[in-house]
Amino acid sequence: MNVNGVAAVVTGAASGLGEATARELARRGAKVAIFDRDQARGEKVAAEIGGTFCEVDVTSDEKVATAFAKARETHGQERVLVNCAGVANAAKTVGRDKETKAAKGYPMQQFELAIQINLIGSFRCIANSALGMVDLDPLEDGEKGVIINTASVAAEDGQIGQAAYSASKGGVLAMTLPIARDLMNEGVRVNTILPGVFKTPMVGMMPQNVQDALGAQVPFPKRLGEAEEYARLALFLIENVYMNAASVRLDGGIRMAPR
Repeated sequence: MNVNGVAAVVTGAASGLGEATARELARRGAKVAIFDRDQARGEKVAAEIGGTFCEVDVTSDEKVATAFAKARETHGQERVLVNCAGVANAAKTVGRDKETKAAKGYPMQQFELAIQINLIGSFRCIANSALGMVDLDPLEDGEKGVIINTASVAAEDGQIGQAAYSASKGGVLAMTLPIARDLMNEGVRVNTILPGVFKTPMVGMMPQNVQDALGAQVPFPKRLGEAEEYARLALFLIENVYMNAASVRLDGGIRMAPR
């Protein structure tokens, strides 16, 4: 798909992987809607790329529907959706108090939060977007739209404490094929990216020596991934019409150790 002049929605686009993707889409001529909870940062990014900001919480049916309505009123029905909104948390299935060493139970709200945002939130946006895409006029090869999701290498090799995160991202990975099959006769493609250790705002808050140690674990190149590298892969998956139902690791060859 040639994205020049095409309407696109990017969730989690006020920072990190989503921001880089929104900027790359805009650079290629797309009309980009920034979906995010961070209004100040989202409006800043939107202004810089000539897009529009839509405040949204992906755990809310109402807020997601309102955001899509606003984006479509401004840019028209989107042909591109990139899901980057997500949350990372960590807790062992059974933990121990640092001082008493007593066993303590799992904070279930953390598990529910990861599933609600990373998995259900992604599907909520997919369902809303696809519903509008399927009635668009087809482009070359009968294509009407394309959806890119963000899982994680943790979907395949989750670390200690990543039960919730891995489950949520594993769900994103697992639903790629069935959703692509659901939409195959409607001209909508679905692909998923599994990023490794990337230089996101969350990682950027870590001490530099910790960041360096994380990067050194990558087989090659021995560094953290750059958000722009994610964006370039997302654009490749969007532009190449033969890429469908694919799940692609973007990780420098890393396979995560237990910790």
